[in-house]
Amino acid sequence: MLQSSSPAFKENARAALADQTLQKALGNVKAGFIGKRAKARARLPEFEDLRDAARDIKNHTLANLDFYLERYEEKVLASGGQVHWAATAEEARNAILTICRDAGAKVVTKGKSMISEEIGLNAHLEEAGLDVVETDLGEYIIQLRHETPSHIIAPAVHLTKDQVEADFRHHHDELPADRSLVEPEQLVAEARQMLRHRYLEADVGITGANFLVAETGTSIIVTNEGNGDLTQCLPKVHIVIASLEKVVPNLEDATTILRVLARSATGQELSAYTTFSTGPRRPEDLDGPEQYHVILLDNGRSQMLGGEFQDMLRCIRCGACMNHCPVYHAVGGHAYGWVYPGPMGAVLTPSLIGVDEAGHLPNASTFCGRCESVCPMRIPLPRMMRHWREREFERHLSPKAVRFGLAFWAFFARRPALYHRLLGLKMRVLGALGRAQGRFNALPFAGGWTKHRDFPAPQGKTFQQLWAERQKGGAGS
Repeated sequence: MLQSSSPAFKENARAALADQTLQKALGNVKAGFIGKRAKARARLPEFEDLRDAARDIKNHTLANLDFYLERYEEKVLASGGQVHWAATAEEARNAILTICRDAGAKVVTKGKSMISEEIGLNAHLEEAGLDVVETDLGEYIIQLRHETPSHIIAPAVHLTKDQVEADFRHHHDELPADRSLVEPEQLVAEARQMLRHRYLEADVGITGANFLVAETGTSIIVTNEGNGDLTQCLPKVHIVIASLEKVVPNLEDATTILRVLARSATGQELSAYTTFSTGPRRPEDLDGPEQYHVILLDNGRSQMLGGEFQDMLRCIRCGACMNHCPVYHAVGGHAYGWVYPGPMGAVLTPSLIGVDEAGHLPNASTFCGRCESVCPMRIPLPRMMRHWREREFERHLSPKAVRFGLAFWAFFARRPALYHRLLGLKMRVLGALGRAQGRFNALPFAGGWTKHRDFPAPQGKTFQQLWAERQKGGAGS
């Protein structure tokens, strides 16, 4: 499994905030995703109804997950494919390596797969002597840089065009040095040129899956580049790796969720390529793999079933939550320290690697609620982040300063009369001291706030005073 740097989130975030190149690149997240989603949603009057339907489909599936997984396996076997059940990341890695060795593979091409990132697949195959080639443009770029994805649908969103150009000139040194790489289209064309022969060399192609259809044994991938089709059709072996919750009952259910997926992710009605694959090549087929394998990964998902984090298993990896998250906009994906960044990562990562390892992530939220408001599957992300904060506190994993502060506040909160008197005194004092400027640029015990913003000076009456007056006025009317 990929090593985590989530315990260093605060240090990671500080470095990200100070990285001017990263800050410039992160501006593309807001510019490239938020407006497009809003326009796509506005063009579809039934969008909210589709969100409800998608949520209900996944809830039904999760409530009957064993049945649909068994049915999916039956259909894959009937189509001539094979299913490999993997309880852990290690089992999944070893199953894939065995398939590659049995096929005598030397070159493996891959489509974008967050599950393969989760289990650390590339490093495992490379250590065994295989040449692993990422074919998604973003994944190809970060593979050249020896980096991990910073976004689940746009892996290289943390990079600027100038950085990509520099990387291409460094790694593609066999191409003419005076070639132009000024336009994005030129960068894309060069990546295609470099990858084309790798598709033909590959013995095994590995893809993820957006959905697994129990009714037919079909895997579905959603891409915008066509690399997924070449990865699964040209090699003699196609391996699909997916986690258990990707299964849906039937094709109609899959198409319902597809209608909210692309709109939520990139603002498209549908992605450029939505590819359905069922089993290996049949005698009458013109192309396709000779072998079709599916790796079904648990890696902690089954422990989430029936608990307060089950709703997270509805996630379809659209990235809408991080596209709209002010914390992600500020620090990017790498600061989160593991595979899944943003609000969905703040819930899923502690579920998979433990709150002791990832306890900072649920705290990296303003609780503005934008993530839940745009989630196509209506996942209550803020509520589950609160649950993780509670777990962290119960296990005494919170920083001592936080625990002391809460205990100090609780002492007064249990004594309302004392609390109100002290609060009123504090507001009067702060109001008097801040009357001249109307704000404070420094306050004792509030340095974390005033380091980056001013603290408004209290004005007028407190809420309790206004409420008491309103109640008194209502009683006399």
